[in-house]
Amino acid sequence: MSLEWSAGAVDPGGDPPSAETWQPIDVPGRPTEFVDAEAVAYRATFEDPRDPTEAHAVLVLEGVYAHARVWLDGELIAEHDAYFEPLRVPLPVTEDNELVVECRRPDDRFGGIYDTDRVPTASSVPGIWWDARIETHPDPYVAELNVAPRVDGEAASVAVEATVVTDEPLDDRLTLSLRPTGEVRGGGMMNRARVDTDAGRATVDHEIDVRDPSLWWPHDVGSQPRYAVRAKLADDERTVETGLRSVSYDESGLLVNGQRVPARGVTLVDGTVEDVRRAVDANANLVRAHAHALSPAVYEACDEQGVLVWQDLPLTGPGEFDADRAASLLERLVWSRRRHPSLAAVSVHDGPVADYADGLGSGLLDRVRFRWRAWRADYDGAPAEQVADGITEVPTFPVVGPAGVDPDAATMYPGWTFGEPRDAEWLCDRYGLGTVVAAFGAGALADGDEATDFEGERHAARVDGGVDDSQATQASVVGTVAETLRRRDADVLAVDTLRDADGAGMGVLAEDGTPKAAFERLQSAYEPTQVLLADPTPGDSEVVLVHDRPTGGLATVEWDVDGEREQTEVEIEAYGRQTVTTIAPPAGSDVTLAVAIDDVVARNRYTL
Repeated sequence: MSLEWSAGAVDPGGDPPSAETWQPIDVPGRPTEFVDAEAVAYRATFEDPRDPTEAHAVLVLEGVYAHARVWLDGELIAEHDAYFEPLRVPLPVTEDNELVVECRRPDDRFGGIYDTDRVPTASSVPGIWWDARIETHPDPYVAELNVAPRVDGEAASVAVEATVVTDEPLDDRLTLSLRPTGEVRGGGMMNRARVDTDAGRATVDHEIDVRDPSLWWPHDVGSQPRYAVRAKLADDERTVETGLRSVSYDESGLLVNGQRVPARGVTLVDGTVEDVRRAVDANANLVRAHAHALSPAVYEACDEQGVLVWQDLPLTGPGEFDADRAASLLERLVWSRRRHPSLAAVSVHDGPVADYADGLGSGLLDRVRFRWRAWRADYDGAPAEQVADGITEVPTFPVVGPAGVDPDAATMYPGWTFGEPRDAEWLCDRYGLGTVVAAFGAGALADGDEATDFEGERHAARVDGGVDDSQATQASVVGTVAETLRRRDADVLAVDTLRDADGAGMGVLAEDGTPKAAFERLQSAYEPTQVLLADPTPGDSEVVLVHDRPTGGLATVEWDVDGEREQTEVEIEAYGRQTVTTIAPPAGSDVTLAVAIDDVVARNRYTL
């Protein structure tokens, strides 16, 4: 059952809140009428939604940002403090009912990116962002169904946790079934679990073994089969979908189903379903949710399109935080997303120190200054590591930050905040970075922007002209750093950012999804098999073949410098890196590189 809503700005803490005026509003959504409000109350009136066969009515709210309280007919019935976790509230409804939901901004460190200037204020309006509905059920009923895939070598299973609600003592059987969806091969499974409980809520834990499993893979490795898991009790049932996969990280790299998968990623700022398709178009197989939780719809899109998700806890910026609350939130975040095969990694604390490299160049003195500032960077990563220790289902990268704080995942901006793009090599060598990189890149104007729309010393120091120069600079930085990290065999890397959130910014796409010049450059750099210039500047440069596929083969490599074309054949191993030749293009040259292996052809172009 959907509801008709009205809303109004309120002072947080009223009991219950009352707006001076209530205006009709669309829910779910982020009503721009309240961009400056600290708290917004949402009100709906409705009649008893149950028919004669139904005993229960349940309010379901998803994406309640950031803290919420719920009243029914003037009585406080629920409080909530995590927008990524669904809020399910049993409703003691009568003939006529008034529902009020107060949403207020965070009063702690866990607003994440929505509590910064990386997103416009219209994106962080307190509200019900993703879904709002009333469910009705008979008695007894399955209130929640949480599942998680388990893959261990040839064996696969699905861990199931079902929550049952009953008004009377119950001794019955819960039927659990698992069936492939779509054209997935293999049959279904059916199990039964006993439910013996007094009136109230009971939890049933069970594990369903899967015969002849079809495994879920990232899109550049394999297919994305999924399974429907159904829990049926008497006249009620609930169904969710999952996919079978394992994910881990060790000295071999990121492993999916025991196989190495080099991850080429993009960071999302206020990510949308459309951004998943755009990431695939960029040849990315991973998205990093930068200090915010992706909606269930975005996770579904990642499941469908074979894109891994690196999920941050909504915690960013310098400063201490409550480790106990962080641990609780991270556990709940993973729990709420664990059924999704796309979930591949989590992080705790992003950007724990202020940027210290801004404005430095590439000279010897600047590098001395960089090392001094990195040495002085003061951060204790122990609390973040303690929080991450509570997660065992997926790999964790507790600290995301720059050199000097011993990050588990590095952020680096050579060519943007300091030095030149080629300084990525020095940064990795000097500080042992480059295996897992959470952010790199540069900012640029979008078509139609004026230079004044993207002010700041960083942009002014890098760009003399308008949009064309701005985008060319960004493309050079993004391409050079991405290729450097790939040549160095990075396990995981993510460019910052896929799409601008508020006018011109760090996106390789404009806010409306229009590509900047850096998008095509990233597409080329992210081809799973690609041939690269080690130093895309005039003079000697190695031509390097990178091959991020699970099988090797005989590759034909071609290079063309201003129309002078040569080629050779190279035997490349799985996940191989191999120098093919050395060329010396002069300044002003157009260089085209190409590789063909099996049925794959990729090209890469440089203007020096």
